[in-house]
Amino acid sequence: MHVAFFLLLGASLTRFLLRHPGEARTPWIIALSVTLALLYVLGPVLGPAAPGAARPAPRRLAWLGGVVAVWMVLVVLAPSFAWCAVPLFFTGLRTLPSRAALVLVGVLTAFVVAAQLQLAHGGFDPNLVLAPPAVAAVATAVFLYMQRQAARQRALIDDLIRTRRELAATERREGTLAERQRLSMEIHDTLAQGLSSQQMLLQAADRQWDADPETARRHVRTAESIAERNLAEARRFVHDLAPADLAEGGSLEEALRMLAARESAAFRVDGAPAGGLPDRVQSALLRIAQGALANVREHANARAAALTLTYLGDQVVLDIADDGTGIGPDDVPSASPGVRGHGLPAMRARVRQLGGTLTIESAPGEGTVLSAAIPLEPQS
Repeated sequence: MHVAFFLLLGASLTRFLLRHPGEARTPWIIALSVTLALLYVLGPVLGPAAPGAARPAPRRLAWLGGVVAVWMVLVVLAPSFAWCAVPLFFTGLRTLPSRAALVLVGVLTAFVVAAQLQLAHGGFDPNLVLAPPAVAAVATAVFLYMQRQAARQRALIDDLIRTRRELAATERREGTLAERQRLSMEIHDTLAQGLSSQQMLLQAADRQWDADPETARRHVRTAESIAERNLAEARRFVHDLAPADLAEGGSLEEALRMLAARESAAFRVDGAPAGGLPDRVQSALLRIAQGALANVREHANARAAALTLTYLGDQVVLDIADDGTGIGPDDVPSASPGVRGHGLPAMRARVRQLGGTLTIESAPGEGTVLSAAIPLEPQS
């Protein structure tokens, strides 16, 4: 519209100078044309107009009034400037409320019709009367349609932005819950179990301190070793690193062997991996083994326990078996998503995150076998 305005203004001025050279009104036409051009350029400096605004800014009203007034004087002096009204239609529609803009378009159209009749030198031509209103009607209809489309687009963009913000808030909440679950499982499988072991060792040392000082000191040294390991675990899971046993042993098999030795359990490996296990799988299986052996130590009253790591090509399976008191169906904690963070529910959560399954085979007085099976992606 800006380009069209200046093209029409320049064409009108050129037409006037070619057809009316040397007339007394020529300096006025040139001066008014330059003034109109400068006023029109000043519009963007005042800031963009808000389409359909109920109350436009007073300075924009004054600017629009000045542009229209100068154009009207030009049309009175030189009717060939009438077609500059088309860009002014859009300027008025963008600046004024709908009703006021339609009134302005009607006034500008009337001036255009009068100018065309004046150029016809008294002869009546229906096109001169009907064409300007038709152009004004088309321009107004196009603008109003574009304005409605723009309003729909703004509403859609607002909905998208609001949805994106809600999605971001949901993701933040889910991330917070996931991190809380991770920390609760890590604390249960490492720090809480270590503290429980330290408590039992220190209680045993206190009972035997006078009768068997050497055994008591051995319990204290073992508790100190567990405390040191717990400190390393705490530092690692705060930074979301691998368990300390994996960092020290370098592989899942070595980490499980070290864990079994500390817990006085047997350990066996069946098969061989087709490739290296992902870190997430290794960490999950080690944590499951830690939690299961802690349950054996604290609740099963078992004489022996055994760990078996089996590679089956498309999955890896970890079995933890004991000959303890066993558990009945009513003693197995719920596997529902709302239960999490301790013992068996924590193990289920770890396995579920990796797309695996956790099964328990047990009966009162017949021991327990806990099996965690995790699928592996095929090696390329």
